[in-house]
Amino acid sequence: MKIIAYILLVMFGCCMYAQAQGIKKPIPDKLVVLTFDDAVLSHYTNVAPLLKKYGFTATFFVCEFGGKPDFSDKTKYMSWEQVAELSKMGFEIGNHTWHHTHVNKIIDEKLNSELSYIEQKFDEYHIPKPVSFAYPGYDTSRRAIEVLKKKGYKFARGGWDRVYDPKTDEPMLMPGYTTHSEKADAAYDILKQAKGGKIAVLTIHGVPDDAHPWVTTSVEIFEGYLKFLKENHYKVIAMRDLNKYVVTN
Repeated sequence: MKIIAYILLVMFGCCMYAQAQGIKKPIPDKLVVLTFDDAVLSHYTNVAPLLKKYGFTATFFVCEFGGKPDFSDKTKYMSWEQVAELSKMGFEIGNHTWHHTHVNKIIDEKLNSELSYIEQKFDEYHIPKPVSFAYPGYDTSRRAIEVLKKKGYKFARGGWDRVYDPKTDEPMLMPGYTTHSEKADAAYDILKQAKGGKIAVLTIHGVPDDAHPWVTTSVEIFEGYLKFLKENHYKVIAMRDLNKYVVTN
């Protein structure tokens, strides 16, 4: 019996260590990461002022799309000067590749090129070196993860519409919940799941999104989220701030 008890103790201890090794310190309930994809103009004109109004930070993932749709259309997309201004406001700017390229469809050299182009733009416009990445189209690959790690990325967000659990989810395969006007109510359900060590990571596109109307969110719906977060005392952070809580490689 003593031998069996000892074996169970060792097994239990190993399991506890395996579950806890991804956490630096306890994750508070109501922890939320707000992320915004694709560098659409309304991030600058509508999103940033509202975030400042409610005292929240966020991560903006930028790309240029390589002309399809046309990034040069500044009625739809931010200029690099506007992206730099978001950074000066204190928001995190993350990498979303140059061409919004699905990482599982390209070789390592091409991914390096896609990442490096955006990094060079960051350097040109005095934006801090990115540590956060968002997978275009939510497609992932193990080879891409290794490329990202070698280039110093700490966090990478996909899709999958569920909360992020650092005890079981890799920081380079972080789930996010994509919300838009037609899924507005469901976003509140995800936010309410931010407890017990789990983190709600919201993915929002334009507010509104004239470039990608199928994922548009109205200003009224977006501000409704912010009011809910403020009134219910959520802690809203940028993705880079997860470094306080989560162990990265």
